[in-house]
Amino acid sequence: MNIFRLAGDMTHLASVLVLLLKIHTIKSCAGVSLKTQELYVIVFATRYLDILTSFISIYNTLMKLIFLGSSFSIVWYMRYHKAVHRTYDREQDTFRHWFLVLPCLLLALLIHSKFAILEVLWTFSLYLEAVAILPQLVLLQRTRNIDNLTGQYIFLLGGYRGFYILNWIYRYFTEPHYVHWITWISGLVQTLLYADFFYYYFLSWKNNKKLQLPA
Repeated sequence: MNIFRLAGDMTHLASVLVLLLKIHTIKSCAGVSLKTQELYVIVFATRYLDILTSFISIYNTLMKLIFLGSSFSIVWYMRYHKAVHRTYDREQDTFRHWFLVLPCLLLALLIHSKFAILEVLWTFSLYLEAVAILPQLVLLQRTRNIDNLTGQYIFLLGGYRGFYILNWIYRYFTEPHYVHWITWISGLVQTLLYADFFYYYFLSWKNNKKLQLPA
């Protein structure tokens, strides 16, 4: 554990709390992609299967349980809570997200560090997380007008990945033989997908204007 890893975890946790705050207090999921949230359920469910077979630390287990529970909770609210579900923009959130799952699974079967069930599923979760934000970004481009909480949610998600890249750089220079190409490349792809959003987010902050993405 180092300061960059901790900052990444706390930023990731903050993004989830911001989204839950919006859903619980405002009873709205407007501007939030259910497709992306469903992909995150798959990401965490396949990544954290080791919670059943190994114990690293209380912190590690707690964070895994939080991300698992929150991701399932968000999807449940968006699908089945009457007040929240009414605010879901089904007509705009039409990205065919299931088409992302199979290529990521096939890639994990072909490129992995060890051919074992948990290892392949963990690798699959890395590939899927790298592209899971795509339905959300497409939805934001279609709706264009983005409320503050949704914008902060996406900003914090991107920030979490940025801190993790700093964590990898720090560990590369401080830990011998620390090389994880699959994790690094997947994380870099994920970060690059946020680049356009970050550009317009900082423009809106600099000019003190409402965040809007080009169609």
